[in-house]
Amino acid sequence: MVRPVRPQFILFGSSIVQLSFSNDGWGAILADVYARKADILLRGYYGWNSRRALEVLDRVFPKDDSNQPSLIITYFGGNDSMGPHPSGLGPHVPLPEFIDNMRKIAIHLKSLSDSTRLIFLTCPPVDEERVNKNTSQYFSHLVRTNELCQTYSEACIKLCQELDIKVVDLFTAFQRRDNWETDCFTDGVHLSAEGSKIVVTEILKVLKEAEWNPSLHWKSMPTEFSDDSPYDLVAADGETTLNPSEWTFHRAIQWD
Repeated sequence: MVRPVRPQFILFGSSIVQLSFSNDGWGAILADVYARKADILLRGYYGWNSRRALEVLDRVFPKDDSNQPSLIITYFGGNDSMGPHPSGLGPHVPLPEFIDNMRKIAIHLKSLSDSTRLIFLTCPPVDEERVNKNTSQYFSHLVRTNELCQTYSEACIKLCQELDIKVVDLFTAFQRRDNWETDCFTDGVHLSAEGSKIVVTEILKVLKEAEWNPSLHWKSMPTEFSDDSPYDLVAADGETTLNPSEWTFHRAIQWD
């Protein structure tokens, strides 16, 4: 264990989580935004559905751990919502089972501690044209449609409302952007840098508006080892120093 212990933000989900540090991804952006404030930890599993998440839930989030996360951002549904394969194999999970699985995941995560906060992410849309063109000798035909994505997204939102869990409607958020089909994905499904910016914007909006005590919005959280020091850079007056602990000018986007 490295000290001091910071609040832990866990990103839990399928490939959109596993790849969130690639291609200027949303996990990497959050790690920068929360530098010296919270540790952003990945528990992302490429290709997984809600069934597989349930299988490992107790191992990833043991209830008896003395150090529970401050925030868990959860995303499943993109693979669950794929059309079923005739063989019965593959990631598809029928909608009623998906809802039940996500309910079980939510109840488990809510039980970790009174101070553990949750945000669920819904399915984003997909670029159907690119998905249908991206054939491969290694995969059988993949059935991904926005009709299915929307159905599973709406189910996730309804469940979160029922359980009083914060939810980010990515299906709607992406489609508010012009040219979202071409700009927001690397392959029609997985997120480009532009797609990740939408995810970060929506997550930070939830964190800013949430009436949580303590607040988990980055501007409200203390910065580690932020005391003034004579070892900081010397100011132009030659007599004082400049504390860089809160500097953000390196960011291309000044996040709210």
